[in-house]
Amino acid sequence: LGPLSPPGPAWTGMGRAGCCCRGAERLASPSAVRRFRPLLLLIIALCCGAHIGRCQVATTQCRIQKCTTDFVSLTSHLTPAVDGFHTEFCKALRAYSACTQKTAKACRGNLVFHSAVLGISDLMSQRNCSRDGPTSSTHPEIPLEPCNYHSRTQHAHTHSHGHTHSHSHSHGHGHSQPGYLFCGLFGDPHLRTFKDSFQTCKVEGAWPLIDNHYLLVQVTNVPVVPGSSATATNKITIIFKPYEGCTDQRVYQAVTDNLPAAFDDGTVSNGAAGKVRALWISERSPGRHVELHAGYIGVTIIVRQLGRYLTLAVRIPEELAQDYDDTQDLQLCLNGCPSSERIDQAGHLPLPLSPPALGLQRQHPRRPSYSPQTQAYPHGAAQAFGVEGAKERCGEQLEALDIYFHSCVFDLLTTGDANFTVAAYSAQKDMESLHPHRERWRIYPPLPGALHYGGLTCLIVVTLY
Repeated sequence: LGPLSPPGPAWTGMGRAGCCCRGAERLASPSAVRRFRPLLLLIIALCCGAHIGRCQVATTQCRIQKCTTDFVSLTSHLTPAVDGFHTEFCKALRAYSACTQKTAKACRGNLVFHSAVLGISDLMSQRNCSRDGPTSSTHPEIPLEPCNYHSRTQHAHTHSHGHTHSHSHSHGHGHSQPGYLFCGLFGDPHLRTFKDSFQTCKVEGAWPLIDNHYLLVQVTNVPVVPGSSATATNKITIIFKPYEGCTDQRVYQAVTDNLPAAFDDGTVSNGAAGKVRALWISERSPGRHVELHAGYIGVTIIVRQLGRYLTLAVRIPEELAQDYDDTQDLQLCLNGCPSSERIDQAGHLPLPLSPPALGLQRQHPRRPSYSPQTQAYPHGAAQAFGVEGAKERCGEQLEALDIYFHSCVFDLLTTGDANFTVAAYSAQKDMESLHPHRERWRIYPPLPGALHYGGLTCLIVVTLY
């Protein structure tokens, strides 16, 4: 007989059953089997896993492919560095062997089956696995950590995997990883919503960014300079609402010159030593940078103080962000700023009046010393910037001419405070660390237009959509 070349994927002609993967017949020679036994199992798994539909066993009752798929599923997460690797791998091998024994009669003469049996034997010898002993379940139970959002969602996905229906608030059907949303606020202030809409707003006073059944994030904004509607954030209030079995209500408040590394009650976490923490605070730079982690709801919040004002960045699971009632619909992260509070005009920012009208005094041309990246300038280091000077200063830290760069230019022209340059840079870096979709990181302005003031032609600096 010549090489196996069945006329179709389900060919069941006379003689031995075969695999339709081209070249597979070469593995049947005794010398090849003896030489490459340790590799046969991997070859089989790759062949039948990567070519489902093309690499099919001719005898329909033979379930060797199912056995192999289960084995790969049981071992794909194992690594030799993990405690218990040897025990779990041997259990998986015994389960694989038991599966092949059950389907042995139907797979008589099947190349894939016999190669798998040889591979199992060799792997058991190499790993010193006994033939007798416990076996792995093909549907292992995932330990549930009730105060860990990722554990709960993975556990729920595992137990609902076989259901044919889907829930009305489910996102990313068929995937075990939950979807996340990002929101950020910085500068005069500039808001990046959950939908990646970029807006510049007045919103003077206290406004909720997020308000759902699990979390409240509220900011308080004050005017930046006389004669401008622009404001900036000088207070942030975060309330983690009670979650049974994980945490009672915790409140965190930050105000200008007081960025604490603890909740209002003085605690830094909810869990006792040695237990899984559901909620905790991490101080990255005293008085300048803290991070709040709510593992029980999968939320991360970054709060910074740069100059006299605060910045905020939040990552939250989409299903939780959408869990609110009609009384909680005023959420800037969710719906953006009300139209009456928007500083931008039809998607563009009007450039501010000339600096003298804003009460800024021209400073000595020597720039205040500072270290790059997230180190702030001294308080009150105001300077009159022209358009080109503002663009030059912002370009020192922000290389991409995206919304963060253009927001920086607007802020410098509005305030003359170089700390807004550092704020834009930090906001961009926080976005990159928390935003789940890299392809959405960069938002660029549209084709530039022009506005005129004081005899100057100025670039329209920002897009909002």
